[in-house]
Amino acid sequence: MSTNIILCGVGGQGTILASKLIATAAMERAIPVKTAETIGMAQRGGSVFSHVRLGEGVASPLMSSGTADLLIAFEPAEAVRQLPYLKPEGCVITSTRPVVPVSAMTGGPAYDLEAILAYLHSEVDKLVEVDADRAAADLGSAKCLNVVLLGAAARAGALGLTVDDLRDALHILLPQKLWELNEKALCYSK
Repeated sequence: MSTNIILCGVGGQGTILASKLIATAAMERAIPVKTAETIGMAQRGGSVFSHVRLGEGVASPLMSSGTADLLIAFEPAEAVRQLPYLKPEGCVITSTRPVVPVSAMTGGPAYDLEAILAYLHSEVDKLVEVDADRAAADLGSAKCLNVVLLGAAARAGALGLTVDDLRDALHILLPQKLWELNEKALCYSK
């Protein structure tokens, strides 16, 4: 049995660290894992996405359309962009905070958050929205959205890993001074 996960966002949101946390948590449980990232123009706010595949018999880190069990989106429009990878019965965990592209701010097509979220609701049966602005205000930092989303995925039962598994991975990958904030982020739910 395997779990196919796509993480997506824009540069600077912690998408790659989130995929490393999942991979580390899986390896600590002796679950085979394969990952691949596409970062493109990440440093300029461009699309970033990772494929993470957990379980026996996974030959390639990349997955084909319609095979992802879980889509973790750090940005709602990126969720829509990656939606073709999701299985019909798949789960989407998404932040509701938009990162408006420069093109929309300079006269290009408008960014319509309401329409994007409505589309996700119409296409996805298992959709969990995370209010990133409220999480940042409650936690005192916007830098741990990636961990908030991972915690939401674990609690939804869609990740194949527990909150405790992810906490262990945090302790392996992050310096001790960041543990307390990220542990709070991992357990954050509102």
